[in-house]
Amino acid sequence: MAASQPLNKDTAYWGVPWEDAYGYPQARRVGNEIHVSGQFNHDQDGNLVAPAPLDTDGRPSDFSAMGEQMRASYANIAKLLALYGATLQDVVEETLYVLDMDAAFAVVGKVRKAAYGTERPQCASNIIGVSRLAQRPQLIEIACKAVIGAGASGR
Repeated sequence: MAASQPLNKDTAYWGVPWEDAYGYPQARRVGNEIHVSGQFNHDQDGNLVAPAPLDTDGRPSDFSAMGEQMRASYANIAKLLALYGATLQDVVEETLYVLDMDAAFAVVGKVRKAAYGTERPQCASNIIGVSRLAQRPQLIEIACKAVIGAGASGR
Protein backbone atom coordinates (compact mmCIF):
# COMPACT_ATOMS: atom_id res chain seq x y z
CA MET A 1 0.00 0.00 0.00
CA ALA A 2 1.25 3.41 -0.86
CA ALA A 3 0.16 6.60 0.82
CA SER A 4 -2.83 7.97 -1.08
CA GLN A 5 -5.59 10.54 -1.01
CA PRO A 6 -8.72 8.50 -1.83
CA LEU A 7 -11.39 10.76 -0.33
CA ASN A 8 -10.12 14.23 -1.18
CA LYS A 9 -6.88 16.10 -1.77
CA ASP A 10 -6.71 17.36 1.82
CA THR A 11 -6.50 14.00 3.62
CA ALA A 12 -4.05 11.13 3.21
CA TYR A 13 -4.26 7.45 4.14
CA TRP A 14 -2.07 4.35 4.04
CA GLY A 15 -4.99 1.95 3.59
CA VAL A 16 -4.07 0.02 6.76
CA PRO A 17 -6.72 -1.64 8.95
CA TRP A 18 -6.20 0.62 11.96
CA GLU A 19 -7.32 3.69 9.99
CA ASP A 20 -10.83 2.27 9.66
CA ALA A 21 -10.85 0.73 13.13
CA TYR A 22 -9.83 3.99 14.82
CA GLY A 23 -11.29 6.33 12.20
CA TYR A 24 -8.59 8.82 11.20
CA PRO A 25 -6.46 10.01 8.28
CA GLN A 26 -2.67 9.84 8.39
CA ALA A 27 -2.37 13.48 7.38
CA ARG A 28 -4.60 16.46 6.78
CA ARG A 29 -3.85 19.68 4.98
CA VAL A 30 -5.47 22.90 6.18
CA GLY A 31 -4.40 25.84 4.01
CA ASN A 32 -0.62 25.59 3.72
CA GLU A 33 -0.25 23.53 6.93
CA ILE A 34 0.01 19.74 6.98
CA HIS A 35 -0.79 17.94 10.24
CA VAL A 36 0.68 14.44 10.25
CA SER A 37 -0.76 11.85 12.64
CA GLY A 38 1.69 9.77 14.64
CA GLN A 39 3.80 7.69 12.28
CA PHE A 40 5.59 4.54 13.31
CA ASN A 41 7.62 1.64 11.99
CA HIS A 42 5.39 0.03 9.38
CA ASP A 43 6.08 -0.68 5.74
CA GLN A 44 3.84 -0.07 2.71
CA ASP A 45 1.85 -3.24 3.49
CA GLY A 46 1.26 -2.36 7.15
CA ASN A 47 3.85 -4.85 8.45
CA LEU A 48 6.03 -3.68 11.32
CA VAL A 49 9.66 -2.93 10.52
CA ALA A 50 12.13 -4.07 13.20
CA PRO A 51 9.47 -4.95 15.80
CA ALA A 52 10.78 -5.14 19.34
CA PRO A 53 10.68 -8.57 20.97
CA LEU A 54 8.08 -8.83 23.73
CA ASP A 55 8.37 -10.30 27.21
CA THR A 56 5.78 -12.64 28.73
CA ASP A 57 3.65 -9.63 29.72
CA GLY A 58 3.57 -8.34 26.13
CA ARG A 59 5.98 -5.46 26.78
CA PRO A 60 9.07 -4.72 24.66
CA SER A 61 12.08 -6.47 26.20
CA ASP A 62 14.78 -5.02 23.93
CA PHE A 63 15.06 -1.41 22.74
CA SER A 64 17.96 -1.85 20.31
CA ALA A 65 15.68 -1.41 17.26
CA MET A 66 14.85 2.20 18.26
CA GLY A 67 17.00 3.69 15.49
CA GLU A 68 15.59 1.46 12.76
CA GLN A 69 12.03 2.14 13.91
CA MET A 70 12.78 5.87 13.99
CA ARG A 71 14.15 5.79 10.41
CA ALA A 72 11.00 3.96 9.23
CA SER A 73 8.83 6.56 10.99
CA TYR A 74 10.61 9.47 9.28
CA ALA A 75 10.39 7.66 5.92
CA ASN A 76 6.62 7.35 6.37
CA ILE A 77 6.36 11.05 7.23
CA ALA A 78 8.35 11.94 4.10
CA LYS A 79 6.03 9.84 1.90
CA LEU A 80 2.93 11.52 3.33
CA LEU A 81 4.38 15.02 2.96
CA ALA A 82 5.28 14.27 -0.67
CA LEU A 83 1.56 13.86 -1.45
CA TYR A 84 1.24 17.60 -0.78
CA GLY A 85 4.44 18.63 -2.54
CA ALA A 86 6.24 19.07 0.81
CA THR A 87 9.39 17.56 2.31
CA LEU A 88 10.86 17.06 5.77
CA GLN A 89 12.49 20.49 5.35
CA ASP A 90 8.96 21.94 5.58
CA VAL A 91 8.42 20.41 9.05
CA VAL A 92 8.20 23.17 11.66
CA GLU A 93 7.36 21.06 14.73
CA GLU A 94 7.60 17.41 15.69
CA THR A 95 6.82 15.32 18.73
CA LEU A 96 8.52 12.00 19.36
CA TYR A 97 6.75 9.59 21.71
CA VAL A 98 9.15 6.94 23.01
CA LEU A 99 8.97 3.97 25.35
CA ASP A 100 12.56 4.28 26.55
CA MET A 101 14.22 7.69 26.80
CA ASP A 102 17.76 6.30 27.12
CA ALA A 103 17.40 4.18 23.98
CA ALA A 104 15.94 7.17 22.13
CA PHE A 105 18.70 9.56 23.18
CA ALA A 106 21.32 7.02 22.08
CA VAL A 107 20.17 7.31 18.44
CA VAL A 108 17.88 10.32 18.02
CA GLY A 109 20.55 12.86 17.10
CA LYS A 110 22.10 10.77 14.35
CA VAL A 111 18.77 9.57 12.94
CA ARG A 112 17.11 13.04 12.99
CA LYS A 113 20.10 14.69 11.33
CA ALA A 114 20.13 12.04 8.59
CA ALA A 115 16.36 12.28 8.05
CA TYR A 116 16.42 16.07 7.76
CA GLY A 117 19.69 16.06 5.82
CA THR A 118 21.40 18.61 8.06
CA GLU A 119 23.40 18.83 11.25
CA ARG A 120 20.87 21.33 12.64
CA PRO A 121 17.28 20.41 11.72
CA GLN A 122 15.21 23.60 11.71
CA CYS A 123 12.08 22.41 13.47
CA ALA A 124 10.90 22.62 17.02
CA SER A 125 11.16 19.19 18.59
CA ASN A 126 9.60 17.54 21.63
CA ILE A 127 10.38 14.10 23.03
CA ILE A 128 7.98 12.51 25.48
CA GLY A 129 8.32 9.22 27.34
CA VAL A 130 5.17 7.10 27.35
CA SER A 131 4.21 3.79 28.90
CA ARG A 132 2.67 2.21 25.78
CA LEU A 133 2.14 2.86 22.07
CA ALA A 134 -0.54 1.56 19.68
CA GLN A 135 1.30 -1.59 18.54
CA ARG A 136 2.96 -3.56 21.32
CA PRO A 137 6.33 -4.07 19.48
CA GLN A 138 6.46 -0.36 18.69
CA LEU A 139 9.14 1.73 20.44
CA ILE A 140 8.53 5.16 18.90
CA GLU A 141 5.87 7.25 17.19
CA ILE A 142 6.42 10.65 15.55
CA ALA A 143 3.74 13.29 14.89
CA CYS A 144 4.50 16.57 13.17
CA LYS A 145 3.27 19.74 11.56
CA ALA A 146 4.67 21.07 8.29
CA VAL A 147 4.12 24.34 6.48
CA ILE A 148 4.28 24.04 2.70
CA GLY A 149 7.16 26.17 1.46
CA ALA A 150 8.82 26.63 4.88
CA GLY A 151 11.89 24.73 3.67
CA ALA A 152 12.36 27.14 0.78
CA SER A 153 12.33 30.21 3.02
CA GLY A 154 15.98 29.94 3.97
CA ARG A 155 15.47 27.98 7.15
